[in-house]
Amino acid sequence: MRFSKYRNIIFYVVTIVVFSCLMYWFLIQGQTLEAGENIIIQSHNGSTWDNFVESFQTNLHHPLALLLAQIVTIILAARLFGWICIKIKQPSVIGEMIAGIILGPSLLGMYFQEFSAFLFPKESLGNLQFLSQIGLILFMYIVGMELDLSVLRKKAHDAVVISHASIIIPFALGIGLSYFIYQEFAPEGIQFTSFALFIAIAMSITAFPVLARIVQERNLQKTKLGTIVITCAAADDITAWCILAAVIAIVKAGSFASSIYVILMAIGYVFLMIKIVRPFLKRIGDLQAEKNTINKPMVAIFFLTLILSAYATEVIGIHALFGAFMAGAIMPENAKFRSLFIDKIEDVALVLLLPLFFVFTGLRTQIGLLNEGHLWLTAGAIILVAVVGKFAGSALTAKFLGINWKESLTIGALMNTRGLMELIVLNIGYDLGVLSPKIFAMMVIMALFTTFMTGPALDLINYIFKSKNDEQNNDDNNDSKYRVLLSFDNPESGSTLLKLANDFTYKMNGNKSITAMNIAPVDEMHTYEINEYENEQFKSIIETSKDLRVEVTTLFKASTDIESDLTSISNKGNYDLLLIMLGKSMYEGSLLGRLLGFTTKIINPEKLLNTVKGKSNIFNNSPFDDFTLQILDKTNIPVGVLVDKSFASAEKVFVPIFNLSDFYLLEFAKRLINNNNSQVIILDVAGQIRSNIEVKELIRSIEQVAPNHITLYNDKKIEKEFLQSQDLMLISKKSWRGLIESKSLWLSDIPSTLIISNT
Repeated sequence: MRFSKYRNIIFYVVTIVVFSCLMYWFLIQGQTLEAGENIIIQSHNGSTWDNFVESFQTNLHHPLALLLAQIVTIILAARLFGWICIKIKQPSVIGEMIAGIILGPSLLGMYFQEFSAFLFPKESLGNLQFLSQIGLILFMYIVGMELDLSVLRKKAHDAVVISHASIIIPFALGIGLSYFIYQEFAPEGIQFTSFALFIAIAMSITAFPVLARIVQERNLQKTKLGTIVITCAAADDITAWCILAAVIAIVKAGSFASSIYVILMAIGYVFLMIKIVRPFLKRIGDLQAEKNTINKPMVAIFFLTLILSAYATEVIGIHALFGAFMAGAIMPENAKFRSLFIDKIEDVALVLLLPLFFVFTGLRTQIGLLNEGHLWLTAGAIILVAVVGKFAGSALTAKFLGINWKESLTIGALMNTRGLMELIVLNIGYDLGVLSPKIFAMMVIMALFTTFMTGPALDLINYIFKSKNDEQNNDDNNDSKYRVLLSFDNPESGSTLLKLANDFTYKMNGNKSITAMNIAPVDEMHTYEINEYENEQFKSIIETSKDLRVEVTTLFKASTDIESDLTSISNKGNYDLLLIMLGKSMYEGSLLGRLLGFTTKIINPEKLLNTVKGKSNIFNNSPFDDFTLQILDKTNIPVGVLVDKSFASAEKVFVPIFNLSDFYLLEFAKRLINNNNSQVIILDVAGQIRSNIEVKELIRSIEQVAPNHITLYNDKKIEKEFLQSQDLMLISKKSWRGLIESKSLWLSDIPSTLIISNT
């Protein structure tokens, strides 16, 4: 028995010792083989420390080490500026574009030349470019998959007219602009046709991914306007990329006549992809339709299709990105299948590789070249032509088709968004030598400006055309109803919160309002699945509301900043109570968990900022997860945080009062008695209730309306069986913190608990 206990240790020690001795013997014997060989031993003249420093510096400049350092810097900068833009209600892509310019010669290279030369030496940019191109190929693949061609087929009539007008008008204006700037800004040896075609296509681009996310964020996806805009952008994307492929062919061939063969090959490629490859992929997609995963052989097939398609278009001469876009567009239309596949590649493409493209673009953008007044005037003229061509062109066409002014201008503002797609086109032009560094910098500024102006332009349009319906809704919100807002992140928790909200309001008939809200992260959604996703989220709540016979209003919103949007809606909506579920903090418990939490806060600037401001600790030791903490800190109305332990109904309610500041809980207990006939037991932990006239009066008023529904408890010893017999415990935020910090024995036996914060 005793030997078996130490058997493993003895075996481990013997194995290590025996084989260490064996290795030592071989090494000694091996040195005898060096006799007669011309062995060269590297010698160092300096000290050991000098040798270490020299070796360290060599490793520091190793291409792989340099690339990894660049990636870390780029991701951190992109996250920081993306977060700033989200906070000022701008798409994060603008922040990532600005991060690229700041890390480039326009700022870092100008004021911190040595650091810039160390971090981004010219010889390292080739590696960065290749990685960013891989990121772009994956991104364009996702863009192609996000296009819902079935919607395009059904609603193409007006949308295609608006879309093509929004291309041809800025395209013509772009060629006209080129006539005036060609001699000064076109690179030497570039034909006017090539230069003009690239300026024109750059003027015509719309950023479908950014536009789709703006539409989701503003809850326009269900409106006729949202459908038109999404369809317009999709048609615009397909048309623009086809034109770009033709333009690239013409530029490379030197003339339209010479490019005929390339264009014919491109047409043949598209025919092959649509008529042969697409049906093949559809059959594979049908096999996977009912499964929740995609196995590795399937993934390999689709990746091969992507790479071969990109390779084919690159060889033909119309750029690999067109092939990636095309491969995405012909993927099986099954929404579930596309969602599974996008999830597999999206994070790597968008979080890791795409920021490299922004910075690579920034490294090319030399705003310092615009050092004379007339250059900035030219940049202004480019912006003006771009806005007039796209904004005015789309809006006037929409108005001509019978759409009202507000929606026409909104379409114009959204179609004017250029974002990342513009940068892709500009980089292609720069690589082909069609765009000079000066005109490249001006066009990047134009892309930033037109993307940045989208949000303010939409707000201005909404302000100018503020409807009477909005005023009516505001008036409705100011009536005397008791309003409960419940916010949930999955259908099950939504149903549970609805049952709780119903217990608080059941007998209030027409004097209540319950709103169920689901805010989904916009980055994790795709335009083709948003309706399906929303229906899935609310399906369980709708069924529960029918069972309870309670009317519920649903509110769905896609957001880039869930915490801010949730608190903003809560504070502005004239609600009386917000109900949420307690999330589980991933940072609690083990040292690894805390380290993970620390790293996450470093990546998330807001959490780091709150730590600096003293609002939270970098090592979260709060009884609430970070999300709940943010809601509690920012919300101006009472918040109920439910710790769910299979909550069904609040028949028996336990309310421990630890001190005078907890007495507001009695108002919520009163609501449960009046609306749900709940039996409430109040524990006077501090013995202060009987000596407080105000509280005694409140309890007496409750008993008068509902006799025998409230019981006072003075016994400080609470039995396990008592806690387990209750349906719900109401407790204040402060007292909950006390239970957690004292590691109270109650915690293991408490029923479902509603932690109520009274602002």
